[in-house]
Amino acid sequence: MRQILWTGPLFTLALLGCAAQSPADQVTRPEVVRICQGNTCADQHRSTATFQGTPVDAEAERRMQALTQLAERDPKAAYDLGMRLLRGDGVERNSYQAIEWLRKSGDGGHLPAQVALGRMYLTGVEEMGADPGEAESWLDRAAARGDKESQRLLKEAQAAKQDEQRLYQIRDTYRKSWGGWYYSVPYYWVWGPSGWYLR
Repeated sequence: MRQILWTGPLFTLALLGCAAQSPADQVTRPEVVRICQGNTCADQHRSTATFQGTPVDAEAERRMQALTQLAERDPKAAYDLGMRLLRGDGVERNSYQAIEWLRKSGDGGHLPAQVALGRMYLTGVEEMGADPGEAESWLDRAAARGDKESQRLLKEAQAAKQDEQRLYQIRDTYRKSWGGWYYSVPYYWVWGPSGWYLR
């Protein structure tokens, strides 16, 4: 039996009159369950293991957690973690997190991370497109420290940045001149009382 108890503007729902359940009222779990994979189903004992993924390597997990903690305070460890994430070495590949750790390392003054970031932003990585301005920033830091490769790549990043600026200006000019061109283009098929018809 349910009874609603009012306590001012709020109310509390209290379940009253609950008696001990009889064994007939209790839900029993079947020993066999139906497992389906794709178009095939089979009955299996409840205790059958069905996990198909890669088992977690507890030792590798512990090592990566320790490296992550070290990376929070050491730019070289942040670089190592970023490269492991980029390569998928001991961890699942994750280019976004790799870049985040490499940036932390580069901001901490680690030259190899600055060079790596310059290369990555110059060429783009996986779903991330190239960003010549960001590449220039990282390569400029490394070149100022005397890194020869960064000095060479810096010129390419600056040229790519100028090309990108020119392309942006061209796109912006056409965008303004073509404004809403798509509003003036007629449709071939139009909807009428009897359905779609070709003009």
